[in-house]
Amino acid sequence: MVLRDGRTAHLRPITPEDAEGLVSFYSKVSAQSKYFRFFAPMPELSEKDVRRFTQVDHHERAAFVLTVAERIVAVGRYEMTGPGEAEVAFLVQDAHQGRGIGQLLLEHLAQAARERDIHRFVAEVLPENQRMLQVFHEAGYRVKDGWDEGTMHLELDIDPTDTSIGVMSAREHRAEAASIDAFLSAKSVAVIGASRRSDTIGAALVRNLVLGDYAGRVYVVNPAADAVAGMPSYARVGDIPGDVDVAIVAVPAEAVQDVVLDCAAKGVHGLIVISSGFAETGEEGRQRQRRLVGLARSYGLRLIGPNALGVINTAVDISLNASLSPVMPPRGRAGFFCQSGALGSAILEKVRGRGLGLSTFVSAGNRADVSGNDLLQYWEEDDTTEVVLLYLESIGNPRKFSRIARRVSRTKPVIAVRSGRTTQGVPMGHAVRSIEAPQAAIDAMFRQAGVIQVDTLDEMFDVAQLLAHQPLPAGPRVAVVGNSDALGLLAADAAAASGLMVTRSVALGAEATAEDFEDALDAVIDDVEVDGVVAIYIPPLNAGGAEVANALAAVAEQADKPMVSSFLGREGVPELLRVPDLSGSTAGRGSVPSYPAVEQAVRALARVVDYAAWRERQPDEEDVLTGLDHDAAARMLVRILVEAPDGRDLTFAECRELLGHYGIDLWDRVPVATVEEAIAAAEELGWDVVLKATAEPLRQRPDLAHVWRNVEDADEMRHAFSQLSAIVTSVDDAEYVVQRTAAPGVPVRIDGLEDPLFGPAVSFSISGAITELVGDKAYRIPPISGLDAHEAVRSIKAAPLLFGHRGSEAVDVAAVEELFRRVAHLKNDLQQVCAIDLSLVHATADGVSVLDAEIKVAPVLDPRSDWFTRRLNVHPGDTLHD
Repeated sequence: MVLRDGRTAHLRPITPEDAEGLVSFYSKVSAQSKYFRFFAPMPELSEKDVRRFTQVDHHERAAFVLTVAERIVAVGRYEMTGPGEAEVAFLVQDAHQGRGIGQLLLEHLAQAARERDIHRFVAEVLPENQRMLQVFHEAGYRVKDGWDEGTMHLELDIDPTDTSIGVMSAREHRAEAASIDAFLSAKSVAVIGASRRSDTIGAALVRNLVLGDYAGRVYVVNPAADAVAGMPSYARVGDIPGDVDVAIVAVPAEAVQDVVLDCAAKGVHGLIVISSGFAETGEEGRQRQRRLVGLARSYGLRLIGPNALGVINTAVDISLNASLSPVMPPRGRAGFFCQSGALGSAILEKVRGRGLGLSTFVSAGNRADVSGNDLLQYWEEDDTTEVVLLYLESIGNPRKFSRIARRVSRTKPVIAVRSGRTTQGVPMGHAVRSIEAPQAAIDAMFRQAGVIQVDTLDEMFDVAQLLAHQPLPAGPRVAVVGNSDALGLLAADAAAASGLMVTRSVALGAEATAEDFEDALDAVIDDVEVDGVVAIYIPPLNAGGAEVANALAAVAEQADKPMVSSFLGREGVPELLRVPDLSGSTAGRGSVPSYPAVEQAVRALARVVDYAAWRERQPDEEDVLTGLDHDAAARMLVRILVEAPDGRDLTFAECRELLGHYGIDLWDRVPVATVEEAIAAAEELGWDVVLKATAEPLRQRPDLAHVWRNVEDADEMRHAFSQLSAIVTSVDDAEYVVQRTAAPGVPVRIDGLEDPLFGPAVSFSISGAITELVGDKAYRIPPISGLDAHEAVRSIKAAPLLFGHRGSEAVDVAAVEELFRRVAHLKNDLQQVCAIDLSLVHATADGVSVLDAEIKVAPVLDPRSDWFTRRLNVHPGDTLHD
């Protein structure tokens, strides 16, 4: 996990083998801290104490240790004192106090306790122990305190609340941002593997640091040389006389682990591993990479790479080019994260060519430790970054990405290109599972989080150069101003295709002057029916366009509406259209982006319009569902999985019970074996019923997908039973059920799935084979708000059927949305539900009727990374280290 200062540590359960380590740990704790823990002088632990502290059952008594460099630096424990209650205590070595360790121990102990049906912690704390009191009071749990014979008696309700989750999220944000700041604001860098040969990787790293005017100290490490590039060379990092914040590693893969130990002993904050030969090379390399990450984390180091291009910070007071790229991008407002080193070099060239400018750049290679999530945490509060750009080849923790991106997108646009969208492929060097969820579900996650997902790098830069220099539009209405009628028509067509509305079109003619452009642009900017402007300039013969460019830039600089242009067919932010920036960026706010084709300009504007609309949408925080009994549902699933440890399909009665815990009424149905039983069941239900034949093979046969008959009296029942018997005579295990007939309405379907990496997803559609064929489904990622459900129901192509299509009666859409939210709640709460399918829901003007449901449950082998405890992502097969 990441501590408050950005360094890492390892938390694990205590074991009897920790006896010697516990004694050593205790010997380094001050007398005052020991007194605060035990309320009496206790200079040493007795053998009895050591046995008691290290031998726990992890049920009534649990304990965790926190280690750095395999040495215990903190211990936290709880012991049950009664039903649902336990006493909690911590002890942290003085040298490690103030790093947020007590808060982390409390989070993980609380999670372990909740898994043992403990919901309250108690603690006795001396009033002088202000740090411990602060840990409890700032945890976000409800705390009651009182006095008991000179000590403070605290009681904490440890069930997660919005406040406690918010506190945890804020601490996670600060810690992970601090870990990235240590890289990007490094005051000293050591290049390990620097060489005197100019054509080597090490020499290139030193050269790029020096030629990039790095403001900090550069050290070189090469045991075979006395000097490199005119600088003294050191045999080991430990020989460097000054502090080293970041080490750039360019040695053979087999030697990297020794470098980690050397850097840890020196107190280095982080490693940038340029070296290749890890997971990208196959199984042996994957094992090497796992050991590397485990070793680095256990010694408190974060790691970028391996197989990384490096990092860049263009801030004038840092000017850090700790990468293999000789290109130092111009200073700008965009932060860029990518994974591929080779692609990173091409990106930097493209950025420079467009005149876009970057604030920071990170190419993480195999992304074994530091990921895009960490960079999002950093960029959220980085004043020099106004736009976030992500090129993602894999997502190691999608749920966390969604949570952070949704928060960041509220204040800063996030633009993402995701490779492998159609194939769901993962690069060989990335130790993550493939996502099994449908592509539409992943796209839905990006949309819900407000991420502007684009298809290509060029489109990413098209959108970025607009967001970095122009204000957000207030709506989709645009004006087209230009001196080419043909291009003006192309712009109008592109706007209509992109969901924009052209409310004004001003054709200035081929001979239009700069003054004509300025007057026209001023007029449309002042028009209340215009939210954005597309300016088109194609010069007449022997005209350069400098005066027109000045007119465009002058109007845009003063405007509160965005302007895009197709100016001389240029791409990027041409110098003629730039506004000076006092901060030193390449182009200031108000600079006008230009696109080679008007369609590109309009498409970029449309993306930004959608993003601005997303930012304006605010979920109703008061719209909270009632009638949800998660605890009863969880107990039910525990009971079922004890009886069926491998999981199974729920019976209809069990489906009805589970859905009932979430306020969903599944219509009852009566199983029958003979026609006489069917008639009796129909009489009990009041006739006007449906007789259905059900069996697993029927669900696999499109020609038998709807084996049912409406029945209103006994004669019809006999006839229907005879017909269905003839149809399913060849089907084993077929059974018949009688169910009340639903009122006429629109059949809809709501289902959900659990992806091993991605987590839960739910979908909404109109029920039927055509929907399956054309893929007309709306996916959403739980947890969802009322606004999410509102948009999902309206986003499918068949949505008009719900709203009175061709004179039909409109259904109760609010009831449909509520049902969708209830299923999403169930799927979010219960990971054991690996699949749920409400395959037939009748929506009418009077509400919804759930007629059929199938639910499959299975034991949770790999718990989701949830919000209740902080931990670094662990990739499949990862271990700490050998």
